[in-house]
Amino acid sequence: MCEIAACGCVVSKKNCTFIAENLIMVDRTMIYNERQMRTQSVKALAEAVMVAARTAPKAKGRDMVEVAMITDEHIEQLSNTMLELSAESGMKFLLRDAANVLQAEAIIVIGIKDEVGYCSLNCGYCGYARCEEKPAFVPCAMNGVDVGIAIGAACSKIADVRLDSRVMFSAGWAAKRMNVLEGADLVFAIPLSASSKNPFFDRKSPVKK
Repeated sequence: MCEIAACGCVVSKKNCTFIAENLIMVDRTMIYNERQMRTQSVKALAEAVMVAARTAPKAKGRDMVEVAMITDEHIEQLSNTMLELSAESGMKFLLRDAANVLQAEAIIVIGIKDEVGYCSLNCGYCGYARCEEKPAFVPCAMNGVDVGIAIGAACSKIADVRLDSRVMFSAGWAAKRMNVLEGADLVFAIPLSASSKNPFFDRKSPVKK
């Protein structure tokens, strides 16, 4: 016995059952569980964060800020580098942060690469009256300002998309050791996560011995 299906086709009851079962299967493939795509979502949003850092205002409009994203196995490499820095420096907070960054789905790294070493403003903010007097090892003060503004712009975008985050010197220091930004200086890192509670706050510091 044949019947008219919802689609208008004439089908048997047996075929109708088969079609209905397959429609259910198709519908289920279109259901996306947030837990299963969380890392992918964080990475996609992190790309917008990188753009925000790039378009941030800069001293004299100089485009020297460098931005990168660390993901997957490279996060573990960053954590191991932080452990190495802790062993070398004796700074125990690096142990806490090394474990903490492993909870990130992605990590934004921001720094500056200045081939010249000064901005020719002769502002004296670095402690020297003229740019030419500043030793090469002393960073241009404007470079620090540029990195700070870029970090602020990145954090503003992070707040817009409601990601968990924290600005970390420790992770940035390790990223510089790994040469993530290929020769950049003043490097900071921002781990990102999508969790029910921000994993980068209320952390337990190592017990002092």
